[in-house]
Amino acid sequence: MAVFGVCGRSGSGKTTLLTRLIPWLKARGLTISTVKQAQEAFDVDKPGKDSYQHREAGAREVMIASARRWALMHEYRDQAEFSMEELLARMSPVDLVLVEGFRRWPHPRLEVWRAECGKPPFYPEDPLISAVASDAPVPGCPLPLLDLGDVAAIGAHILDRIGR
Repeated sequence: MAVFGVCGRSGSGKTTLLTRLIPWLKARGLTISTVKQAQEAFDVDKPGKDSYQHREAGAREVMIASARRWALMHEYRDQAEFSMEELLARMSPVDLVLVEGFRRWPHPRLEVWRAECGKPPFYPEDPLISAVASDAPVPGCPLPLLDLGDVAAIGAHILDRIGR
């Protein structure tokens, strides 16, 4: 499975870009999965639900399944957080896994940057960033600058970087 990431500050438009890229890539015949970095305290479960009670009672994994979807929750408990390889090994094989966040993982990525976020870009300190997607000029940027609204150009950059 090829892995390519999208990083950027909160509010920069990473999720919006991914929701536009996924159908563009699928239209080119690729199967796509995603991994999204969440805040440490996130929870897909709710207090009072049976699955929540199972986890609170000490189950390491709880699977919830219906006729339309399933989800597997794994509690780290006394384990270290899984590495990229350990998480990806638990996913079904696809052509491309798009990663939102996880800048400490060793995968190629592009940065979404908007001046209005009020924070500097990551690319000067991150050698794994291959391009910057923005809705405005990025002064002094030595990397390819892609128009954030041009999904085809961004998608073509990703396909090039993963050798497709």
